Amino acid sequence: MQQTETLTFIIIVNIIFLIFIVGIILFIIQFKKRKQEHENEKSMITEQHIQEILSTQLEMQTQTMQHIGREIHDNVGQKLTLASLYTQQLAYENKAPHINDKIENIGVIINESLAELRQLSKSLTDDNINENNLNVLLQQECDKINNLKKCVVLFQNNFRNEELSYQIKSILLRITQEFLQNSIKHANCTKINIELANDANTLLLFLKDDGDGFDETKLGKKGIGLLNMKKRAEIIGGNFILDSKKNQGTSLTIQINL
Repeated sequence: MQQTETLTFIIIVNIIFLIFIVGIILFIIQFKKRKQEHENEKSMITEQHIQEILSTQLEMQTQTMQHIGREIHDNVGQKLTLASLYTQQLAYENKAPHINDKIENIGVIINESLAELRQLSKSLTDDNINENNLNVLLQQECDKINNLKKCVVLFQNNFRNEELSYQIKSILLRITQEFLQNSIKHANCTKINIELANDANTLLLFLKDDGDGFDETKLGKKGIGLLNMKKRAEIIGGNFILDSKKNQGTSLTIQINL
């Protein structure tokens, strides 16, 4: 009888001990789970904060450029227009032919400067981005480069004209412009391919040149431009995939969930 009671006691103690061990294990698992959830939440909050800062910086930059563009158009542009009118009047009233030639030359310079300032003002105020679809904006950039005749830019448009926000259009346009400039200045390329496509859920922008390529671990000053492109892509939730190899060109893929 005593032996049975002792055995029963041992079994009960073992069960209690087992329950205690299981409880500790469950506590540790739950603790690690909650800790991971907390870390994920902190990481998400930090990421959201970074995105908000980047978005605010972009908005401030855009507002500043628009303000400068309006000032150029409304202030400097008007003064140059007035100066042009004065030179025309001076040329009309002046009786010395040799001086008239100089006055006309001054007028030509003023008018050329005025045209350049108006173009700059238009690009800064970004009305073009508001008024056009992304495929039109990219085609315009390709046409500009092709007109320079430094390399050939081929644009393949498989994008259905869905409505995109100003921010997405602006950032993808700036990234494309930066890629084109880098390829022309640094890569000695002869051809650049650009593809814009989308499906129901994803937008894809693919850019590739046939230039020199580079070692991604030794970017130097070019790394700043690439970092800025990556930050811009992150603002709109884009996946930034860069691939470059020596003598094999450079490619950049931007994927955005729509």
